[in-house]
Order: sequence, then C-alpha cells, then structure tokens
Amino acid sequence: MSLVVDYGGALLLIVTFLSCLAAPVPSSLLMLTGGGFVASGDLTLINAASAAYFGAILGDQTGFQIGRRAGPLIESKLAKAPKRAALQHKATGFIEHYGGAGVFLSRWLFSPLGPYVNFAAGAAGLNWIRFTVWASIGESVWVTIYIGLGFVFADRITGLADILSNASGFLAAGIVTVGLGFWLHMAAKQAKSRKPH
Repeated sequence: MSLVVDYGGALLLIVTFLSCLAAPVPSSLLMLTGGGFVASGDLTLINAASAAYFGAILGDQTGFQIGRRAGPLIESKLAKAPKRAALQHKATGFIEHYGGAGVFLSRWLFSPLGPYVNFAAGAAGLNWIRFTVWASIGESVWVTIYIGLGFVFADRITGLADILSNASGFLAAGIVTVGLGFWLHMAAKQAKSRKPH
C-alpha cells in the first residue's frame, strides 16, 4: 500500500491497465488505498482517479485489440488453464447475450469477467465504438466506487476490501440463482403445457 504514496498515479495506471488484461494484480485494493491517500492529502483526487481510469481504458482497448487479432490463439492458450478457460467461456456467453450492456456490467459488477469480456468482445467482432462507449462508462463507475469508498473509509481500507470482494461474490451467486430459478420455472411451465389434457 505504501507504493501508492511513493508512485501515486503511475502505479494506479499500471495496475488498472494490467488488471484489464487478466494479470493477477490487486487493482481494487490499490484504488481503495488511493482513495484513502486522497482523504489524507497525500494524493490529489484528479491524479488518483484519472490515472486509474485511463489505465483501465488502455487495458480495455488493448484486450479488445488482442481479442480481435488473436482470438483463436487466446482460446488455445486458455484451454491449458481450465479456470481461465471457464471464465473466457462465460465472457463469450455474456457478450453474446448482453452485448454492450455486458461490457458495462463486466467493468464493475462482474469485474472478474472484465478482462475476458475484453478478449471475447474483440474476438466476436463487437463494434469498436460500441465497446469503447460501454467500457468507458463502466470504468468510470468502477473507479468512482473504489476511489470514493477508499476516500470515505480511509481508516478501514483492508476490512472494506474484504467486504467488497465477498459482496461481489454473493451478488453474482444471487443473480445466477435468480436466473436459474427463472429458467426452471419456464421449463416447468413448458413441460406442463406439453402434457395432454
């Protein structure tokens, strides 16, 4: 966390850039920390927020272009890592089902899917302008949430990071549960309508 004070915006830019390419870096924790240092006066809000935002935008654009130019190669590489291959498969389904709204939601609500949505959107040929608009709006929400929460809860950053990681997991599980319940309801309704009277 002390690296945020030493390197400020440059570190936030690099970390958010790498996180959008599926690198295992603590981008959300560092943005919370950046918000905390904004509250203490060690960083300026414009420096922390703009660095995190532009790093994320650059990462999104890089991931999209990689997906567009090397989609099959990425899939073959991910096939060797089952967990990442599963995320890529979910991201592809997410893009096919939700399009631009899926890009938006994967920036902040389903952020573990974000890097894979970047690759999938490029590989699927999603319109670049549409991708950029939705990704930019989503990244502004992501950065605002984490820098803002870091600012407000500056003295409790580590605990807040744990709560947010658990909350996003619970939220994703809840959405999957509701979706599965709806699917089961519709399947039961169709089965009932097929029964002879």
